[in-house]
Amino acid sequence: MTDLEVLRVFCGPDGAGGNALGVVRDGTAVPGADARAALAAELGFSETVFLDDAVHGIVDIHTPSVRLPFAGHPLVGLAWLLRSLGRPPRTLRPAAGEVTVGFEGDITWVRGRAEWVPARTTRRYASAAEVDALPAPPPGQGWLYAWAWQDEAAGVVRARGFPRRGDGVAEDEATGAAAMLLTRELGRPLDIHQGTGSRILTRTYPDGTVAVGGRVRRATP
Repeated sequence: MTDLEVLRVFCGPDGAGGNALGVVRDGTAVPGADARAALAAELGFSETVFLDDAVHGIVDIHTPSVRLPFAGHPLVGLAWLLRSLGRPPRTLRPAAGEVTVGFEGDITWVRGRAEWVPARTTRRYASAAEVDALPAPPPGQGWLYAWAWQDEAAGVVRARGFPRRGDGVAEDEATGAAAMLLTRELGRPLDIHQGTGSRILTRTYPDGTVAVGGRVRRATP
């Protein structure tokens, strides 16, 4: 039996929203890319993360259809879970490279490089209402991050994410990697309100890295 935890990552301050994440705490229990791909497809979450080495923070991330070198919400969720188990990590190591982890109150942060994010399009809309009115998914191909300013002066963004991979995930509730791309493009910290109630915070650093942070909750059985 696989030791699976299900979390909601990037919840709002009231605990609402959040993107479902499957965490396999003992990745060695699911050896091989084919078995992991099959489990991720069976679970159907936006991503499932396998912890392969708890001491060194080595992880493997899968969507229902592809393996990812980097993704924000699996790393934030896993870091939070390890802290809740009394083992707060300083770093995690997905395939893309070393990710720095930090904790501030109920916010878990991971810091990496936007160039690690697989290609996706960010598209600005005139208003938050236009973003809200989009069908899920909008017509077209390829990953789309639709966004609009909700309060530009305060750095508040309304966003929705559409993988458009044909794997059953019509809309991604909260997307840390896309938030990193948008933060790099705009060159400023953001407070992103995504999906039906999720919240993603971002920060920029002089060395070009970007941090994404948010709240995590265990999913209700």
